[in-house]
Amino acid sequence: MSLDIFFKLNSFLVILAGFLSLLVSGDVGFVISSLFIALLISSWYLEETRWQISERIGTVLIFLVAPLFYIDWKYQIIGFGKDAIIVTNVLGKIILLIMAIKLLQKKSDRDWIFLYLLSFFEVLLAAGMSISPLYLASLVLYLLVTICAVVTFEIRKSSPLIGEKINGGNSNSNIKSSIFAKKTPISKLLLTAFTMLVLIVTLATPLFFALPRVGGAGFGGNSNGISSFMGFSDSVKLGAIGRLEQNNQIVMRVRLDKTNGKDSGLMRWRGVALDTFDNKTWSKSKIGHGEIFVKGERDFFQLDYPSSSENLTIQTIYLEPMDTSALFVLSTPVVIQGNFQILKKDSENAISFSGSGFERLSYKVYSDRSLPGYEKLKADNKNYSSEAERYLQLPSEFDERISQLARQITEKANNRYDKAKAVENYLQNNFGYTLELKSGGEEPLADFLFNIREGHCEYFATAMAVMLRTQGIATRVVNGFQQGEYNETADVFVVKQRDAHSWVEVYFPKENAWIPFDPTPFAGQTSETSSPSVFGKFNKYIEALETFWIQYFVSYDNQEQRSLFRSVKNSFSEYQTEISVWLTETQYRFSDWWREVRGDKGFQTSLTALLYGIRNLGAVILSILLFIWLYRKVIKLGVWQKLSFWLKHKNETTIIEFYERMQKVLASKGFQREPHQTPLEFAFALQMPEAVRITEKYNRVRFGEKNLSNDEAKEIENWLNDLAVNK
Repeated sequence: MSLDIFFKLNSFLVILAGFLSLLVSGDVGFVISSLFIALLISSWYLEETRWQISERIGTVLIFLVAPLFYIDWKYQIIGFGKDAIIVTNVLGKIILLIMAIKLLQKKSDRDWIFLYLLSFFEVLLAAGMSISPLYLASLVLYLLVTICAVVTFEIRKSSPLIGEKINGGNSNSNIKSSIFAKKTPISKLLLTAFTMLVLIVTLATPLFFALPRVGGAGFGGNSNGISSFMGFSDSVKLGAIGRLEQNNQIVMRVRLDKTNGKDSGLMRWRGVALDTFDNKTWSKSKIGHGEIFVKGERDFFQLDYPSSSENLTIQTIYLEPMDTSALFVLSTPVVIQGNFQILKKDSENAISFSGSGFERLSYKVYSDRSLPGYEKLKADNKNYSSEAERYLQLPSEFDERISQLARQITEKANNRYDKAKAVENYLQNNFGYTLELKSGGEEPLADFLFNIREGHCEYFATAMAVMLRTQGIATRVVNGFQQGEYNETADVFVVKQRDAHSWVEVYFPKENAWIPFDPTPFAGQTSETSSPSVFGKFNKYIEALETFWIQYFVSYDNQEQRSLFRSVKNSFSEYQTEISVWLTETQYRFSDWWREVRGDKGFQTSLTALLYGIRNLGAVILSILLFIWLYRKVIKLGVWQKLSFWLKHKNETTIIEFYERMQKVLASKGFQREPHQTPLEFAFALQMPEAVRITEKYNRVRFGEKNLSNDEAKEIENWLNDLAVNK
């Protein structure tokens, strides 16, 4: 392969690698990807043809790109920017369009450098948006081809200058073209690039894990985030979650410490709680109220104090970018650890952070999941305080049939807990679960209870909360997520949009506790699991790989850094402990053996132990003698010397043969090398390109200890024939 072709190939691969990094980030759609790939292939064949556009036209088109994108983004004329809610999406498309213009243009060295820079910006942009481990593959490819492209670019740029120097300033000489324009050692260049890449990765990896981290984990591939109509805002309309429960987009990944993920009971990730209902919408009555928490030592936020350390459940949560500032936790969070400036706990005990919500977050939560016993809850008949009156609020216009139905269901119960369980069981067993939005009208709750009699979780939670309020029991509706699907390969729960869920919390004033109830039928309380097929297992492995990538690369911060260092330290301590135990055991066995040899356990035992020791000692001595014998045999036979000599001089005969043939041909023409001349000085003095090439091959193989390839041997044979024919 010629140098020019190799340079062109690597330059196009740099452009392709930059584009692939954007592609795996999810920021480029199918249509744009197809168009760009088609244009890239076309530009390969258009290179150095008259169909390329001029540099002037290309510059004008580039200056028109930014205004056109702004106009389209604002007025939606073409639709390039209709999904671009944040700048990164638009910026990626602008870079692709500028790159497309440059590909179609006649390119100088300056244009190639510009294209390299655009590819670099694509990789940099994708780094802030991608959570896919495929980004690492695209990055490695980019580094490899970029090293090759830059080195080849410099060789092409320097070749004319070297040729002029060799020929005394004559840039058009045959020597220049013969040396630099024929063949290039492509395999060595690739090996050099690969070696440099390995060195870069080797040096960068420990620095990556050792350097401190600040800030968030980037925007993520879905630049739109998760829409606020999911229910994690200050108001939620009935029917919102039902529209999302068939969406498989991942919301978060949760790892539980000191558990196998299966022995933790039913878990729900609490987002927000709402206390006011107006027949259609749940909202907060105390917006803006809450308690502010500041960061303590080791990034800890102390929200409360646990009843006992045994009841703590520790969660590490990797949250995807969402259009909300809510943090999702198991109830009741007492400590949160993360890179937040401040945290806020509102009047409904929901936790939020100060930020945009469009960052990928990782944080650790310590939750006290202990609850009062059933007997205590049944005995809790304490009157509510004035503060709890907002949890008894009902809409101004209200269907009285709901109150009558609640009274019928709870007439046999004589305490708050039994009444709550009665309503919960009634809704679970007498209504159907569906994701279709069927209930409507001015009072969708009444339509659900008395007409449709089927719905999704929000309707069940609303029905229970409102019916209990008609009976004087304080309630609120909670929106969050079910526990998700457990991935045993990654040891995480993968929570998706379809796991969005609503349930009810009932207040017991004597215990000062909010107790969760879930009236949704069982079909709506469980997440669909992946297929046990090969494809389902493969998806789990992919999710596990993504989790590892997010944990140690995308969301790697000082919290994960400390955790990783702690794991390494623990592993080292375990290794030291194992060695110490082994040494102690060995010492104990030797002491026990010595007591037996000494006769503490009788003559027969002493004789057996002595024979046992002699046998083991003999085996050790025999092994040492065998090793010494083998070592001396290898030295005596000169195996290493012969192997080294073969590797170093296996082409010695060929080297001497082709150079001696050249000397004989030159001698027949009257050219003899003087004693003071080196082989290369002699060749240049002849001003014969073939002699220069053969001598360079000779020096490279003889003194550089490089072997000749088959192609090089054929080239040398042709050069020798040319020398023999030419006068």
